[in-house]
Amino acid sequence: MADPFDPESVRRQFPALSRTHNGKPVIFLDGPAGSQVPQSVADAVSCCLLETNANHGGPFATSRESDAILDEAHRAAADFMGASDPDEVSFGANMTTITLGLSRALARTWQPGDEILVTRLDHDANVTPWVLAARDAGVTVKHVEFDHTDCTLDLEDFEEKLTDRTRLVAVGYASNAAGTINPIADIVKKAHGVGALVFVDAVHYAPHGLIDVAELGCDLLACSAYKFFGPHVGLLWGRRELLESLTAYKLRPSTNELPGKWMTGTQNHEGIAGVLAAIDYLSDLGRTINPADCRREALQTAFAAIGEHERELCRRLLAGLAELPDVCVHGITNLTQLNDRVPTVSFTHRSRTPGQIAERLAERGIFVWPGNHYALPFTEALGLEPEGTLRVGLLHYNTAEEVDRLLVELSQL
Repeated sequence: MADPFDPESVRRQFPALSRTHNGKPVIFLDGPAGSQVPQSVADAVSCCLLETNANHGGPFATSRESDAILDEAHRAAADFMGASDPDEVSFGANMTTITLGLSRALARTWQPGDEILVTRLDHDANVTPWVLAARDAGVTVKHVEFDHTDCTLDLEDFEEKLTDRTRLVAVGYASNAAGTINPIADIVKKAHGVGALVFVDAVHYAPHGLIDVAELGCDLLACSAYKFFGPHVGLLWGRRELLESLTAYKLRPSTNELPGKWMTGTQNHEGIAGVLAAIDYLSDLGRTINPADCRREALQTAFAAIGEHERELCRRLLAGLAELPDVCVHGITNLTQLNDRVPTVSFTHRSRTPGQIAERLAERGIFVWPGNHYALPFTEALGLEPEGTLRVGLLHYNTAEEVDRLLVELSQL
């Protein structure tokens, strides 16, 4: 019999969750902009800096010990993404920087007359890098629309804009503003049907659900560890043959072998050690629920439990917001469709701006984000600029009591 998911046991591992503000416990609902980290992640970063602080490839003890940690981090990241080859995973500063560099490399393979597709549901990091690369290559950019009533991707519009001239489809796994989960496997199948590559921004999906690049069938996928309880480090997975065929913008002494070909400059070793610790935190969470020898299997258990817990929190939040007449939620609100979204909820208020509400909540120890959340195509499409939305982001360390406290404060507006 598997042990049930225990939020209180989880919360004890996150030192930040004990913080208070004006005599009240702080409620961290700012996770979509960066999660809190467990003690084990902070310890791993500290240990790397204090005990194995050396550059890559040296013949001495600290360098070899550091390299062993980095090698294990590649294996852990491959397990996290569902990849069989650790060398297909590279690390970088963040998803945005990785995508800007990768877009230059891919653009070298495009010709005038080619087309790429981006969506208005995406974070701008999965739009502007491709738009800039397309501009430089003389390539046409098409923007896939979304349904403004529930903020789901317009798949009919996608299919209409997908042609045999399409070279790339850049799409988010989950919207960081509305929480919508996109049907990536279906999108990949259709894109591959016309010979297009698919790049997936999985930054916002990564803390909520299990990534499986083999099942998705995509060509490239990126995410950032600071969204799934780790440090500020970006991760890129790509098919080996694709990564090997592309020309990387790198220094001459740098290796041409994977994964180093795509890891330009000296890496953030302590950050990568923290990524390993974050993935191990999640796999250890899975093992406390159901013992497993395999890290991937433990991650599957962890994310199954995380998903169930977060859906119940999201149900509670959406039901409560529906009782507030001045609030308009932008995204899926049908409680029978919780599997189609992550528990990130954006809304606007009839008489208060997102900034005003966020300030009021902050005074009461509830941390949420106002603005466009870098999902500028989304807020522009909905006519919500310049104020944007108020975004509430639930993670597995949040509780029903915290949701209730938020709803009470909102009801008093």
